[in-house]
Amino acid sequence: MAATKKPFHNPFGKLKELRKTVVAPVVAPRPPAPVPSPPPREPTDADLWAAAVAGARPVEARNKVVVPAPPRTPRTEFWHPDLDALKELEALVSGEAPFDIADSDEYIEGKVSGLDPGLVRKLRRGEYSVQAHLDLHGKSRSEAKGEVDAFLRRSREQGKRCVLLVHGRGLHSKDQVPVLKEALRTWLATARFGRHVLAFATARPADGGAGAVYVLLRKIGR
Repeated sequence: MAATKKPFHNPFGKLKELRKTVVAPVVAPRPPAPVPSPPPREPTDADLWAAAVAGARPVEARNKVVVPAPPRTPRTEFWHPDLDALKELEALVSGEAPFDIADSDEYIEGKVSGLDPGLVRKLRRGEYSVQAHLDLHGKSRSEAKGEVDAFLRRSREQGKRCVLLVHGRGLHSKDQVPVLKEALRTWLATARFGRHVLAFATARPADGGAGAVYVLLRKIGR
């Protein structure tokens, strides 16, 4: 029996078979390069006009003329030489006045609401030293008002606490009515003068009695 011949060992013999089973890789195609967008178109005059008149409607009555409304007349503020006094009297009636007023036919007196009554009693009794005085004899109401305002402001700036206003008894006025006395009672309680005043009271006979009034001034900064 003839011996079987072993084949020669060939390790690369199956390469041909393996190559048949290998699948070539799939390469995806490259996307096309983007096409650049054209630059925006500059609007023409026609485009701008169409946008401006969009929604406009033609006038129905072309012969109709619109008449503008007449200008408003500015409101004239009411003015009166004693406007401060009138406002103060209104405040007194409504209970909004910052001063408590007490007077009679001969005496006048007032104080800032909430002020210690003991200070008013001392003022009434003349216990404060009078540091300056203003004589209003012969003055009209308008003259007296301006001088009293300046006098109180100046006295307060100088640090004075108690001053005397001499208004007279009105013996030489019409019907012998003490016009300045009544005016002072109202003026001293108004905002214009009240910013300087804490209290006021008819003076003692030695300082003029019913013809004069003590005024207690506020300290600077109050």
